[in-house]
Amino acid sequence: MERLTFGWPCSAQVHNNPHFFIAQGHGAKGDNVYEFHLEFLDLVKPEPVYKLTQRQVNITVQKKLSQWWERLTKQEKRPLFLAPDFDRWLDESDAEMELRAKEEERLNKLRLESQGSLETLISLRKGYLFMYNLVQFLGFSWIFVNLTVRFFILGKESFYDTFHTVADIMYFCQMLAVVETINAAIGVIKSPVIPCLIQLLGRNFILFIIFGTMEEMQNKAVVFFVFYLWSSIEIFRYPFYMLCCIDMDWKVLTWLRYTVWIPIYPLGCLAEAVAVIQSIPIFNETGRFSFTLPYPVKIKVRFSFFLQIYLIMLFLGLYINFRHLYKQRRRRYGQKKKKTH
Repeated sequence: MERLTFGWPCSAQVHNNPHFFIAQGHGAKGDNVYEFHLEFLDLVKPEPVYKLTQRQVNITVQKKLSQWWERLTKQEKRPLFLAPDFDRWLDESDAEMELRAKEEERLNKLRLESQGSLETLISLRKGYLFMYNLVQFLGFSWIFVNLTVRFFILGKESFYDTFHTVADIMYFCQMLAVVETINAAIGVIKSPVIPCLIQLLGRNFILFIIFGTMEEMQNKAVVFFVFYLWSSIEIFRYPFYMLCCIDMDWKVLTWLRYTVWIPIYPLGCLAEAVAVIQSIPIFNETGRFSFTLPYPVKIKVRFSFFLQIYLIMLFLGLYINFRHLYKQRRRRYGQKKKKTH
């Protein structure tokens, strides 16, 4: 046992040391000095704790070392005045059960606390994803609406200044799309990393390298079609993910999210390919990003060579992402198995 507790039938102030206990008070025989002496089996802490009640004085003496004693006192024979309080008695098995109960209670408490922490983390994750998808939705919606309105007002003339009109917002949205790939990589979202990375690198290559570094490309009509097709997909994808964060399912939006990509995604890749093909003679003429291999080879490597390789990779990426999106749609709207009777 860890603590030894004694009950003394009097009401008085206690003066004691670890072995000798004395109290002066009024008992059955009037005012008297009550005392007793115990030689404990092993060392105890020198500062016992006592508590006065109407009936008794409870004195608690704590062992110096946490271990089981064979008996209470050094003398083998128990003192006549000493009797165990069986209401408080604990043998080794009882103590183990009590410790086990306390440990179970502690584990249950930790489990509840961890569940509370997990719920908090889930709420924070949902809030973070909701805000991210909201910002992306607003950005791509602004691009889509701006291009649509300008086309209806200016017609084909709106094609040629598309880059200067919406490029800043497109830069922002595509840089923010890096977060989406990071979320997939660290497990914040369940999307596979490869399709996210392919789309991120492909779009950013077109935006920052083909359009961003070549002013000659910024005034071409193909910019309008690339930006318009990109935003046409995202204005359905991001609000769908927003509703998922708050456990809502709008069937019309869900259908659009899993269907609209079928014609738009290949058209978007086709528009990107046209942009790359149109940029090849410009890169050849300007020599930008071209370089010459060191001596003794001294061969000039044109950037257009890498653009031709990129065209092959573009359609390979189209196949990978198209297959991924098709699997997603099939899981969502796959044919239900007929019941067999």
